[in-house]
Amino acid sequence: MIISWRIHCNGEGAVFAEASMDLSADEFLQLARKPNRSLRKLLYRVEAPGFLDIPPLVIQVTNLRCGGMILCTAINHCFCDGIGTSQFLHAWAHMTNQSDSSELPIPPFHSRHVLEPRSPPQVTFPHPGFTKIAPDEFNSQTGPNISKYLQSQPLVPASITFSPSQVLHLKRQCVPSLKCTTFEVLASHTWRCWVKSLGLPLLIPVKLLFSVNIRNKLSDKMPQGYYGNGFVLACAEAKVKELVAPNLHDGVKLVQHAKSTITHDYVQSMVDLLEDKTVRTDISTSLIISQWSKLGLEELDFGEGKPLHMGPLTSDIYCLFLPVAGESNATRVLVSMPESIVDKFEFYMTEFSDIIENRDATNHYKIDNLKMVPT
Repeated sequence: MIISWRIHCNGEGAVFAEASMDLSADEFLQLARKPNRSLRKLLYRVEAPGFLDIPPLVIQVTNLRCGGMILCTAINHCFCDGIGTSQFLHAWAHMTNQSDSSELPIPPFHSRHVLEPRSPPQVTFPHPGFTKIAPDEFNSQTGPNISKYLQSQPLVPASITFSPSQVLHLKRQCVPSLKCTTFEVLASHTWRCWVKSLGLPLLIPVKLLFSVNIRNKLSDKMPQGYYGNGFVLACAEAKVKELVAPNLHDGVKLVQHAKSTITHDYVQSMVDLLEDKTVRTDISTSLIISQWSKLGLEELDFGEGKPLHMGPLTSDIYCLFLPVAGESNATRVLVSMPESIVDKFEFYMTEFSDIIENRDATNHYKIDNLKMVPT
């Protein structure tokens, strides 16, 4: 979301660490299909008293037995969003590959004044993805809290890869007059399967929060190289009974409506809303989706070729839409679920494959059920 903190340029630089692992690239690829807590050893752990004290950039290069390497980076989210992270990594790769690296493909634009709140703040729109909590209410929230339930359970990652033909089949489940994007149909499908697998009461309202890039939403458009948090959370909301209905297009329309609300005036209202430090993202009954599949991270080349794998170290909180290295236009959906229902979730996510005519369903989806073995 929009963050208005300032960066203290103290010249301390980035944290860089180097390590080695007694595995080949092929062996690692088999183990890394799903995030696992033991993967955290691939990123140097920085001890910091608070979130704001974490260095802006932490890098670890892990050399493999075969001569390959793993590049793991962490950029403090106070600094930039996914688009900013991608711009930085592509600029770094460009400088690595070019003898004359004085000019970057996209010059960075660091000024944060383009997202300043008004004085006084004017919240002119409802923002259902946020809630206002007084200090004495942080630990006494009433009502259903799916997030707390999930955090109390042993979670395991579910990873499902959708091919372009699968996505097309999902789109065909909607009414013919409804045109939708890959993100819209996958977000609706994932939200629906998440709700169904949790077995929630039918009358509970649930939310879907997902990031929307605002760089082209403002009247005065941001420069292409805007390097900050240039996104807001859109919010779709429905009762459980509305989501578990057989048709998929109702959920798609909810996602489309949530996207359509993100206008210049809406963004300015949200900037003003977030000046209130008691406002928090309402995660109590929400699935949160972050889309990495359009950032171009699978195209990074530091001089040794494009990556064989791209993914997060962990994904306990967010559902991630990821690119698939070597499979153009495929999308990998990654979300952590309670161990007791992960099989149910994977079944719902791939159930539609059984009715694809003239195709072997096993050729249409991949459930990455390999587990990381700690070394």
